[in-house]
Amino acid sequence: MTSLRKINFLIFWLLTAAVWGGCFRLAFAATNFSHIALYDEAKYPADFSHFDYVNPDAPKGGTVVLPSYGGFDSFNPFIFKGNAASEVAALTLDTLGIVPADDVSVVYPLLAKEFELPKDKSYVGFILDERAKFSDGSPVLAEDVIFSFNSLIEKGAPIYKVYYQDVDRVEKINDRHVRFYFKKGSENKELPLILAQLSIFSKKDWEGKDFSAPTLKPFLGSGPYIVQKFKAGKSIILKRNPNYWAKDIPSRKGFFNFDTVDYEFYQDTTVTLQALFSGNIDIREEYIAKNWVTGYDNNVVKSGKVIKEDIPHGRAANLQMFAFNIRKDIFKDKRVRQAIALAFDFDWANEMLFYNQYQRLNSYFTNTGMEATGLPKGKELAILSRFKSQLAPEVFSQEPRVIHHQNYMQTRENLKKAVSLLNDAGYGFRDGKMVNLATGEPLSFEIFDNSSNGSSFTRVMLPFIKNLRKIGIDASFRTVEVNVYKNRLDNFDFDIAIIALGVSQIPGNEQKELWGSQSAMVNGSFNIIGIQNPVVDALIEGVVKAQKKEDYKAYVSALDRVLLSETYMIPQWYAPADRVAYQNKFEHPKTNLKVGYQPFTWWMKEDFRS
Repeated sequence: MTSLRKINFLIFWLLTAAVWGGCFRLAFAATNFSHIALYDEAKYPADFSHFDYVNPDAPKGGTVVLPSYGGFDSFNPFIFKGNAASEVAALTLDTLGIVPADDVSVVYPLLAKEFELPKDKSYVGFILDERAKFSDGSPVLAEDVIFSFNSLIEKGAPIYKVYYQDVDRVEKINDRHVRFYFKKGSENKELPLILAQLSIFSKKDWEGKDFSAPTLKPFLGSGPYIVQKFKAGKSIILKRNPNYWAKDIPSRKGFFNFDTVDYEFYQDTTVTLQALFSGNIDIREEYIAKNWVTGYDNNVVKSGKVIKEDIPHGRAANLQMFAFNIRKDIFKDKRVRQAIALAFDFDWANEMLFYNQYQRLNSYFTNTGMEATGLPKGKELAILSRFKSQLAPEVFSQEPRVIHHQNYMQTRENLKKAVSLLNDAGYGFRDGKMVNLATGEPLSFEIFDNSSNGSSFTRVMLPFIKNLRKIGIDASFRTVEVNVYKNRLDNFDFDIAIIALGVSQIPGNEQKELWGSQSAMVNGSFNIIGIQNPVVDALIEGVVKAQKKEDYKAYVSALDRVLLSETYMIPQWYAPADRVAYQNKFEHPKTNLKVGYQPFTWWMKEDFRS
């Protein structure tokens, strides 16, 4: 559900609007809950004291210096314009509820101390904590919640209209009680939890200001940190608010242990590696396998000054891919996309470049347990059969599988198959080039990435491009600055882009924004590929509206199978653990829970807290 990768997508409760005589809502007695859970399954009881993956007694103090990439010219990440520092919003703005890393289908109290749901599920109510206040001491009230919601709907980025499209109206019950009513027949199972993740702004602080415009004035928030100072595009220093209202509530206990958080902005991950060794930054995630294996072989690491650690996670794998822009004519034919995919040799890259540290993505929902596997059967088959006339026969007759290049002969066969597909699509060789036989245009395109990856992807791209040239395709690879990269993606100005999208452990409403037809032509949307497929739309609706867990899983698998069958992207790879290197002045909770790298549960060793 942020920069693209920070965005964290969640699943939630079904709510159906009820209307009596078209004039007013049929009244049902509402029940207050200490959490909202999908299918009534929650890990933590109402009287829980803290989440299991934190140290509730972690000492406070010290400064942590963290890297960020690109730059920033705004502190407003909720709008389309500008390049916002999303780190600031995450640390300065509280939400109505919080979803823990070890119970991802449940929301627990934060600004809202209780959640209200009627039997007819026609609305969700939030009862605000009387202690909740902004950093200037003013209370967080229902009018702030209403203002925040309306600002996102009216002036926020396109994603919010998709997220909240089933909200009919929002109503103030009293100063600390607000309700969101739902459209009749919406059947949106996720909406209460989505709304619980609403960041709350101060209505008073925004008086006379334009929410739709980028701004370098930090928001007045109710979160654990306050912006102390910054240099636009360069650095941001946040100070922990000693009067943070929620520091002792169960969902915040053990978090936010650093007095100061200093974000330093870089354009290249390779630069941050040297910054770590020189002590200019404190903690760094490693995204390049070769660096992890060979780049830390120095005295700083050997002496124990810098520690390397693989931190296992059980998250859904980020969807890292070569994304086709199917708005472009050359990629409208699925056979062309399939041919290009056959030329990508992950097996060679994993062995020769990645030291076999990665696993191949095999799904849009890898590591969720809902991947499409084997042939469709049971409920999934029944769902897909409703769309049989609109689907390719192989959806029912062929198992989803990744392409392998385990030896030279297999690569040769893959490339022969690619040529055959291109021939079927109306292409053929002329003077060694693959051309459209109807127009004479050569099959040529650019693959682009952002420069924060440095030269790491060049090593991957060279053999890919070489294989493409063997079948007459003229492909080039280009890296651009992070800001240029974002602008081009926002405006769909690319052929093939290397992107990574966060994937929810429980896919849901966000799928409309990722693959739904209504977002395909909206600049700035996450439907970067440009998918407009009525079957995909119908399956997403099925995911969102599923009443039973088994139906929900069947719809997710069916959606996965259809998306895979269309070859909208070439899946890349993922690591089963977060690779983190850090200065030897930190401690973090030791747990068997696979929650991955959680930096704001860490704390400084005693000698470094001053």
